[in-house]
Formats: sequence, structure tokens, C-alpha cells
Amino acid sequence: MTPRSRTNQLLYQAELLLDMPGGNDEHAETRRMAVEEGALAFLELALQSLLREVTEHARLERHEWRELLGADGAGIAELHRLRELVAQPDSWLSWLIGRLEALHSSDGVARRRSGAASGLIAVGSGAALGDEVRWCLAEAKAELAALRETSQEW
Repeated sequence: MTPRSRTNQLLYQAELLLDMPGGNDEHAETRRMAVEEGALAFLELALQSLLREVTEHARLERHEWRELLGADGAGIAELHRLRELVAQPDSWLSWLIGRLEALHSSDGVARRRSGAASGLIAVGSGAALGDEVRWCLAEAKAELAALRETSQEW
């Protein structure tokens, strides 16, 4: 499988997870949280694959997103473009990086909805994480074409 195919596959799998029916049993809330975090994990794998894809021409040894998107990452045009997105607080990539950091923390990123259990205080922006992940997926897919075009010029 090519890096491009793998990126597409991972994005599709994230979408499939988000479209899974939640059910209404006693495990529905936990299942929703697992789906949201699973979709984020697929997005992280897709980001990794995308970085591999758009830097193929540079023959880099490593493709860790933290390294490549950090200040000391390779000086490749596609990476520069992605770093600029990370620096924009309202961009899909900035949002994704923040959620991936939370995903890797001991608290995780998915939260129970208010009213899911009595006595819990609701925390968050009010938008469902699943909806935010869908937004991120759509924005990432829109960005892919431009990144792939400049990468293919090499």
C-alpha cells in the first residue's frame, strides 16, 4: 500500500468509527467515548501517514509528527505549511494537536456529557467531541489536495 492509500484508508476508518450507532444501553456513554478517542487515534495515524506521504521526496528517516511539526523539523515546504497551520489557534491542525496531547495524557480526551451521571460537573466547549472530530476530518481532507500537489511537484 502506498502512503497516499494508507492516509486515505485511515481517514476513512476514522469516519466509519464516528458513524457507528451508539445504542441506548448502560454502556452507550462509554461506547461513545471509546469511539471518539478511537477516531482521534486513527486521525493521529493518518497525520503520521500524511507526513510520510508529503515528505517522501526528502527520504527522511523518521516521520514522527511531534518532530516534523516542531520548530526543529525538516525545512520542507509542506512541513512549513503544516507548521503555519499549527500556529493558527482556530485551524484543524492546531485543534488536532491539542486533542492528541490530551489523548496521550492520563485523563484522555473524551468526556461524559452533562446529565450522563448525577453529580458530575460538565467541562468543555459544549460541542460534542465527535462533531469536532468530524469537522477536523473534513478540514484535513480539504487540505490534503494542496499538500499532495506541492509534494508531487518534487
